[in-house]
Parts: sequence; structure tokens; C-alpha cells
Amino acid sequence: MVKDELTQLTDALKSTLQSSFSVNGEKKGDPEETVEDMVTSILESPTIFVYGVGRSGLVGKAFAMRLVQMGFRTFFIGETITPIVKEGDLVIVISNTGQTMSAVQTANISGRVGAKIIAVTGNPQSKLGHAADTIIHIKLADDRNRADYAPLGTLFEDAAMILLDSIVAVIMKRTGQTEKDMKERHAIMV
Repeated sequence: MVKDELTQLTDALKSTLQSSFSVNGEKKGDPEETVEDMVTSILESPTIFVYGVGRSGLVGKAFAMRLVQMGFRTFFIGETITPIVKEGDLVIVISNTGQTMSAVQTANISGRVGAKIIAVTGNPQSKLGHAADTIIHIKLADDRNRADYAPLGTLFEDAAMILLDSIVAVIMKRTGQTEKDMKERHAIMV
């Protein structure tokens, strides 16, 4: 019984990851090519901000942590030590629906000050999508039984986590960083 449910979840996640990701609504064939703009923006931005709410926020915090461990000046919007977003900065907003009010407001305000906005969303036609300069669309597999094994935004959140961790690997390769380098910047929690 549990094995069958886990198989359903992993099959759905695999299908989601194999479906096309798109940037600004243009279909692209391979996932590495799809996120090229995001990788380049991360490498070129003076400061990177990440934002999400709920479980999307947890995915965002995990991604921000990896960026810090690679030596990028990175903050999660909403933390008390987060500086203001400035022109030329990069803001990555994660939201499955693209309609979460605070996510949309974050994108709109950051865009007005001249930051580049990248939306990671399941809904490219959303308010967040319209506020973004670049949209990373995580297209979920169409499955009417999904709620039985992956309630609410589970597939989006899992796919976003895997996608963003894959971007970490790409950036590590491009910058010549190793796991050892990252460990030297890893927080030691006491």
C-alpha cells in the first residue's frame, strides 16, 4: 500500500520534471538551457534576494542558503537583517499559483526600483508572471488523482527544490567551486 503511494508520487514528480520548463512562455527543450538566463543573472548580480511564502518559502530559503554557501551576497526577503533591494539586484520569487499577494507585491516593488525579477511559478499567466522579467514555468503533470498522493502544492514544491538544487550544481561547475569550498562557508549551528 505505502509502496504504491510512493510510486505514484515519484512517477508524478518524474513526469513533472520531464515536462518542459519554459522561460517567458517560450518552450525550450532541455532544462539546463531553460534556466540559462537565471544562472547568468545569479552570476552577474551584485545582490540576490529570494522570496516565497509557506512551503515555497522553505524551498526559497534552502536555495538562498546554497547561494550563500557558494559565496554570493544573498538574502531572504522578510528576514530582519535583509537590506533593501536596489537597482541591478536580482529578486527570485517562488509561488506555485503566482497569485500570493505578498509574492506579487514583492515582485512589483522590487521591479519598480530596477531589480530584475525572476518568477518560479506553476502559473505563468498570473500576476506574478506579469510582474516578472523572466518566468521559470514549472508545468505540473495533469493528473486528476494527484491530490490522493501529493496534496496541495507538493509536486510544485518538490520540483522547484530539485530545479533550484540543479541550478546550484550548474553554478558550482561554472565557478569551479567544490563541496569543500561550500563547507568552508557552511554555518556551524551550535
